Amino acid sequence: MKFISERFNNWKKPKIKEGKLTKYNWLVQNKNNLELGYKTDIGAFTYINAKYGVTIEAEVQIGSHCSIYSVSTIDNKIGKVVLKKKCCLGSHSVVMPGVTIGENSVIGAFSFVNKNIPPNVIACGVPIKIIKKLTNKSK
Repeated sequence: MKFISERFNNWKKPKIKEGKLTKYNWLVQNKNNLELGYKTDIGAFTYINAKYGVTIEAEVQIGSHCSIYSVSTIDNKIGKVVLKKKCCLGSHSVVMPGVTIGENSVIGAFSFVNKNIPPNVIACGVPIKIIKKLTNKSK
């Protein structure tokens, strides 16, 4: 993704305060359990609950208004969430506890990610469904 390299030439890790909006208007609860990779892009009004761990690897893009949960009080699920290198999470998507989204995968907007997504695919929906495998030609 060429534009990420150009757009983030001077990228610096944002200052994250517990339960407070960053200067980019997203927030984290349990910030000590968040691992944030280099040149990540997190959209405004995204919420991350890292109680049981959230890892966001390098060059990940997260759209605005997303929710990432390592704990769910509705169904009592817990588990670390991992967003692998260069994956993209569409705006308004929800990632549930214990989910890993594979490297280079793209999640469509408004998706409910309740299971692991392999690398190099496009997936979307409620619940999430893989709709296409990415090849070198389709990237």
